[in-house]
Amino acid sequence: MHGDGKASTIGSSCYGRVYMLMSMTGYGKSEESTLVGKISVELRSVNHRYSELSVKIPRQFFAIENEIRKRVSERFRRGKIDIYIQFDQSSEGVTPPQANIPLAKAYYDIFTKMGNELGLNESVSLAHVLAQKEVLSYQEISLDLDQVVPALFSALTGAIESLESMRSKEGESLDSEIRGRVESVIRLVDKVASFAPVAVSANAARLRERIDRFMGETQIDESRLAQEVAMLADRMDITEELVRLRSHFKQFFSVISLAEPVGRKLDFLLQEINREVNTIGSKANDADIAALVVEMKSELEKVREQVQNIE
Repeated sequence: MHGDGKASTIGSSCYGRVYMLMSMTGYGKSEESTLVGKISVELRSVNHRYSELSVKIPRQFFAIENEIRKRVSERFRRGKIDIYIQFDQSSEGVTPPQANIPLAKAYYDIFTKMGNELGLNESVSLAHVLAQKEVLSYQEISLDLDQVVPALFSALTGAIESLESMRSKEGESLDSEIRGRVESVIRLVDKVASFAPVAVSANAARLRERIDRFMGETQIDESRLAQEVAMLADRMDITEELVRLRSHFKQFFSVISLAEPVGRKLDFLLQEINREVNTIGSKANDADIAALVVEMKSELEKVREQVQNIE
């Protein structure tokens, strides 16, 4: 049996946490009231490889859509964010509908005449008449943007801060889970490092045993056997992979503490870590190391899933 190996010396404890990760999922809402109506702003954010904004606003605010996009994109670097803005105009700013009585009477007369000629015993209802175009007309009062834009941007700021708060809270949870899982992988790597020399010796012993069985009483060329053992040790040597892994782990904990969006960088580092782990699995002809590689790949896949949600 192999030993457990020494404890890891690589970990998040070596790096001060100066920045909390930001998740890409969240929701924020804020409302503001004005003399002419109430403004409601909602922001919904989900995972996305890049930054994508979708804006749904009343057409009265089309002129300031670019400014709305700018203010949101300045605060969030990644994620698909849906921006919903609703404006409920007060009664003072709405005119009552106007009825076109002559047109309504004309529709009524036509429907009544058609019913009589077709022999239908159905009376024409008011709902039938109102359903026709232009029987009722609505006159929209032009909105003075100066009356509502300050309140709109105030509500937008509130929604942004609310979304930011939710994304930060989820990011804090992600930060803790990711660091813990990477620490677990590091402990597995340390075990692999302690197993590797024993694995080489065990394989060399098995090689000698097979040769002894095959050769029987025949004299073994010890120099040739030594060459074969050396070649076997070289094929199984994972020293370089272990060195690169430890370097990647140090870089991972350094990047995760940067005061900037780090999702893409972490994703790239995980690809490099997975590459080294796969190489170790293919080179180490040892059941215990193979089992550890399976554990590492399982943990790294869980880390990758979490990293996909980081800004």
